[in-house]
Amino acid sequence: MSQPLEELKYPIGKYDPSVEITNQQIQDWIAVIENFPQKLASAIEDLTDEQLKWAYRPNGWSIKQVVHHCADSHMNSFIRFKLALTEEQPTIKPYSEDRWAQQADYLDVSPDESLKIIEGVHARWTVLLKSLNDNQLNRTFMHPEHRKIFALEQVIGLYAWHCNHHLAHIEQAMNYNYRF
Repeated sequence: MSQPLEELKYPIGKYDPSVEITNQQIQDWIAVIENFPQKLASAIEDLTDEQLKWAYRPNGWSIKQVVHHCADSHMNSFIRFKLALTEEQPTIKPYSEDRWAQQADYLDVSPDESLKIIEGVHARWTVLLKSLNDNQLNRTFMHPEHRKIFALEQVIGLYAWHCNHHLAHIEQAMNYNYRF
């Protein structure tokens, strides 16, 4: 392993929240979110059960765990969008991603089940995202773990990055095949 751990953890780099947010940028991010289910399904469609156990870095999640994490993370994000659109600056509920990744549904369930969730969530999420006007894009929620207020337009960028981040993890796992 010649790559530093930080590069293995963030193969496309960390999310840069300082990116200028334009209408075109938002549309580009929404397209990433819209196309993610198909790209993810393609990335794992021919993998064996053994390959699904490969991790993207030492002590990292397996490909199977990454897929299940994306389903859970994106469901949570969709709900956070709905909360921000229907309540005044709600405080969202964080969750322990690492602990979730150790549960039986991550370890013993086929990633195909999470692909179904991702397909449905992203279909609805994309419709919602495309419908947002400028006022709605500026709606916010409070993330207590980060002690920060997030505008929905920022979160769209974060989740476009999140999609590409985990697709890169899967590609990396296939190249390095660390055993889980």
